[in-house]
Amino acid sequence: MSSRSVTLTSSFLMLAAGGAAACDSGNRYHNEGFYCADANGRIVDEDFCDDNRYYSGSHPYYIYHSPSYARGLAVGSLLPAGGSRFAYNDKSARSSFGLPTTGRIGNGTIKTSVVGKGGGSKSSGGHSSGGHSSGS
Repeated sequence: MSSRSVTLTSSFLMLAAGGAAACDSGNRYHNEGFYCADANGRIVDEDFCDDNRYYSGSHPYYIYHSPSYARGLAVGSLLPAGGSRFAYNDKSARSSFGLPTTGRIGNGTIKTSVVGKGGGSKSSGGHSSGGHSSGS
């Protein structure tokens, strides 16, 4: 009887360890919020990140993203620190987050089950938005 309880206990521990590992790997998936903003991380109208339109001027626009960005941040607000950005017309970056490769992306768009893209992991040209430093 005691050897059977040891076997069950060992099996239980192996299952528990496997469950813990599964929970850890679940951290690869998360929600990611997206906003159109200028080089300083100030939210602008999402039309400025629509690559199907042409806007003249020297102000570059970016799509900022972070798991900490919630819906409802207003145009003119400064995004919280800790996110990353990519050029609004970077088709590859858009696609990697499951966004449309062209066109407008609404401010506050939330993508669910983004795989391994946590804040700070992807930015175009090495520009991270943490602290939203200016300069390109």
